[in-house]
Amino acid sequence: MKNIKLSIITLISLGFFGYGGGDIATVTPYESDDVNMAIEEAVPYITPTPTPSPTIIKKEPPKVVKPQQEIYSNGFYAGLGITGNRYSNSCKCTTSINSMPIKKKNKERNLAFLARVGYDFNPYIGIETRGVRSIAEDKDFKLSHIGLFLKPMIPIGDITNLYTILGFAKTKVTGEVPKVDAESFAFGGGLEFDLSKDVPQKGRYSRKFDGKGDQEQGVGVFLDYERLVVKKNTPNLDTITVGISYDF
Repeated sequence: MKNIKLSIITLISLGFFGYGGGDIATVTPYESDDVNMAIEEAVPYITPTPTPSPTIIKKEPPKVVKPQQEIYSNGFYAGLGITGNRYSNSCKCTTSINSMPIKKKNKERNLAFLARVGYDFNPYIGIETRGVRSIAEDKDFKLSHIGLFLKPMIPIGDITNLYTILGFAKTKVTGEVPKVDAESFAFGGGLEFDLSKDVPQKGRYSRKFDGKGDQEQGVGVFLDYERLVVKKNTPNLDTITVGISYDF
């Protein structure tokens, strides 16, 4: 009887453990194959995180800054010209016949040399000294003139310069015409033309402008007019000059 009870208890215990999910069976080979196949199929879909490549920074050598070349360009110029002078005056002159004053018109013309030297401070203002002297002895009319002038100007393009001259001059006329010995205001104006080929250079110029008007280095020509004496009760004295100049 006791053996029967023990057998019943043993059966009940085994059934209880089986119903509770206990699994004491060994893993079969086909189950292991299923797991391995699942892992192999999943491997292609797993993307590994790439390892970033190190960034290589190239160090450039320091740039060597070369000092700018100094380009010497000054505003000095000089010129020579041929001048046509005109003398015109109306006066009451005493004749040698009857010693009576009569009204007489004096009109004379001759040629002279003109020399000028100047300095342009910038494209719009300069200073100039000039002198005029008759070429040959003339018993009727001989002229000498020297003055210092302020020179306002305007560049017109790259080869032309329009200018005026305003200043103070000493003028002397001798000969058979009524004589003049005056210190007075004088004025005039003209054009300068550059004949040289100006080639810009790389560097730092010694002044703020270059290559405008007739203000770069080289040969040029000029044409101008001057009223030599601006003074009451003096003859009309005018000059027209054509000349050549050189800008340093």
